[in-house]
Amino acid sequence: MSAAPLYDELERMPKGGQAFWRTTADGTRIRTAVWHGSGDKTILIFPGRTEFIEKYGDVIARLLDRSYSVAIIDWRGQGLSDRHATKRDMGWVREFNEYQLDVAELLGTVKDAGLPETYALIAHSMGGAIGLRALMNDLPVEKTVFSGPMWGIHVEPKMRIPAAVIAGVGPSIGFGEKFVPTGSAEYYVLNEPFEGNVLTNDSAQYEILTRQLQAHPELGLGAPSIHWLNRARAETAKLVTQAPTKHDCLCLLGTDEAIVSCPAIRTVMAKWPNGKLVDVPGAQHEVLMEGRDQLALVWGEIDAHLA
Repeated sequence: MSAAPLYDELERMPKGGQAFWRTTADGTRIRTAVWHGSGDKTILIFPGRTEFIEKYGDVIARLLDRSYSVAIIDWRGQGLSDRHATKRDMGWVREFNEYQLDVAELLGTVKDAGLPETYALIAHSMGGAIGLRALMNDLPVEKTVFSGPMWGIHVEPKMRIPAAVIAGVGPSIGFGEKFVPTGSAEYYVLNEPFEGNVLTNDSAQYEILTRQLQAHPELGLGAPSIHWLNRARAETAKLVTQAPTKHDCLCLLGTDEAIVSCPAIRTVMAKWPNGKLVDVPGAQHEVLMEGRDQLALVWGEIDAHLA
């Protein structure tokens, strides 16, 4: 485990973190980071697609204020971790189970850095798919918090058949390493104005996300590949049909969600024995990065759940 860069000069980033390079079982170099809290519990953070460690500065700071230690990761294919060999800005993974190799290295970081035993998981979007699979693989946590988990991908009704055809057939006819239709290497928050965005209703939050990538564009990621879409659809279809785990679960879902599938989330949570689904009024996909009123509700629920 060797030192890796951590951009703690960015807004919302708490000081005192340490970042490390880890090499997974299949030889992929990934970046992990930890913060030591004053208490005896560690929270794992599983970010979403396109995301990077620094984006979670506010979440990390809030957890440190609550005495938790924190461990977080740049998944393979994004952030500063190893990416596609020739198309750096394209979202890519060969198989979704490869992300579990990254999970193993994050747990290794927790141990090697001397953090307290893991207690809970906070998983957003694609991290929710990775997190649910990890729970099924006996991830050593007691509680979990999902934020807009990707247990299905939102597709407009008129595009469902074309999307299924493109995702299903594209990789087999040589289009796997091309961007999904309408996708490109451009970074969403640098290319889309705040008005009409599908991430957050809070302009200050959106501006922070924009400034982070303006300062460090190497952290950004464009649209996913057709192959990624193929593998994501296959994995989420399995997750929805498989029984949820025994863990205590809180799931936060914005009422204006337009990136992941709300029906898939409701299907999973309806059969989760120790699960609670909370609709966050007016929130979009970034439930943890919304306005003051939504965040008061969100963190009130998180505090009650983790307690």
